[in-house]
Amino acid sequence: MEKKRHTIKNLIISDLDNNILYLSQTWEGKIHDKKICDQEEIEFFKRCILWLDTGFEGYNPEKAEIKRPKKKPKGRELTEPEKKTNQLISKTRVKVEHAIGACKVFRIVKEEIRAFKDDFRDDAMVMACALSNFKLRNR
Repeated sequence: MEKKRHTIKNLIISDLDNNILYLSQTWEGKIHDKKICDQEEIEFFKRCILWLDTGFEGYNPEKAEIKRPKKKPKGRELTEPEKKTNQLISKTRVKVEHAIGACKVFRIVKEEIRAFKDDFRDDAMVMACALSNFKLRNR
């Protein structure tokens, strides 16, 4: 039998070079990604393109062009142009996932943390993101 664990989650915004540009505070794992975005009130000061996954359906901030894969309609298939667009989005989103994975090479971030001291989990994630950015800049 698998043990139930208290999961945590952070939102990460990265550029296509895997640099982490934004890290949200730590939230309980059961809270939905879009709700975290709404609570964090993330603002973009320059025009940018956001490559989102389908968990952010309905999130449309100002000054941001949204690229999100199209979901398959119930009982039907996607058209060939829609499939090609989804493939392009997936190819770009994989870079974002690599940025997240670069943080999670640090075991303190991906494994169970039993320290419930104030802000310890936030501090651990901030340090993991900072070290990830440092590794990228100093290759």
